[in-house]
Amino acid sequence: MDRQEALARRIAAQQLDRAPAPRPLTDAAVLDLGVQDTGRDGASWALANRGVPVASPAALAEAPELALAWTLRGAPHHYRRADLPDIAVATSPFSDADAAKRVVGAAAPLAAVGTGPREGLAEVAAALRAVVEEPLVKGEASGRLGALLPEQHLRDCVPCGTRHVWEIPFRLGALYAGLELVPGTSPPVLRRVPDWPRTTWGPAEDPDGAPARLQVVRAYLRLLGPATPADVAGFLDSTATEVKRHWPADAVEVVVEGRRAWQLPDEDGRAPAAAPDDLVRLLGPFDLLLQGRDRTLLVPDRDRHRALWPTLGRPGAVLVGTEVAGTWRPRASGRTLAVRLDPWRPLAPAVRALVEEEAERLAAHRGVRLSGLEEG
Repeated sequence: MDRQEALARRIAAQQLDRAPAPRPLTDAAVLDLGVQDTGRDGASWALANRGVPVASPAALAEAPELALAWTLRGAPHHYRRADLPDIAVATSPFSDADAAKRVVGAAAPLAAVGTGPREGLAEVAAALRAVVEEPLVKGEASGRLGALLPEQHLRDCVPCGTRHVWEIPFRLGALYAGLELVPGTSPPVLRRVPDWPRTTWGPAEDPDGAPARLQVVRAYLRLLGPATPADVAGFLDSTATEVKRHWPADAVEVVVEGRRAWQLPDEDGRAPAAAPDDLVRLLGPFDLLLQGRDRTLLVPDRDRHRALWPTLGRPGAVLVGTEVAGTWRPRASGRTLAVRLDPWRPLAPAVRALVEEEAERLAAHRGVRLSGLEEG
């Protein structure tokens, strides 16, 4: 399989080739794995790019059929509200070894007192459940947790001059406590999920008990395959060894540009057609297509990786067909928006016209007027 076919599969699986049309807000395959809501309009624009009729970030925030929660990598993700209890199961660590990797440095002080990381997450979740009876801003919830939890759950915060609960266990523990985020709040506000069905607090014992479409390894392979266990582990903040233990039995091995990888069987037995050359999207910085851990497949020129995936201040990507043709950044001024392009190759006039159409869509999505495209 060549890289164009592999990328065409991802684009089709993620529905980036869909035109806008009247459809439910829940009609997006990427909601199975979560739509990361990082940045100015991260989740709403990601859904709009997949043909979902989300008029604005505010419209997404007000949609009762969707919910926002901290999950994978401690990042905020939108999901179908009806799926949220199963998402708590699907995103749970597979084991204590997996949990220790996901909570980063928080596992060491727990181990020092004989507490496993999954048990530690359960303790944080139970405390959060007790603390958040009504909507509560993150800082206040963290402060109250600090008064409830024992020392092994706390760390020194130099800027605040106090001790806080470790950040990642705090975030991961929220959904395990039946808590969601109030969309559009900064700082984040936590609240209880209405009619939460679980009565125990903490990660699930068996993440593979979630519906197959929500199981994170399967969802990654479906939306970002072909992929390797190391790719999936990087996305989950897990380990390849752990992911291999939960590798789907029906995964099919393929070779992509000389690299062994796996994908799930095609549901209809047919590979998707190549993405059309007139497919143009301005992908947000944390769009799922950019989150695959095999970055050289998406962008073969490694010298471009630092520009597209810097440590801080990521730009968006200009997708043309199956290729990333450059980066873009918004430049807002009052009620206008300029889109600054850094093309990696000359854009044909027809392609540039399509990029401008996408920039117009983005401006309308933000409720402002496009002042033009800039290069540099």
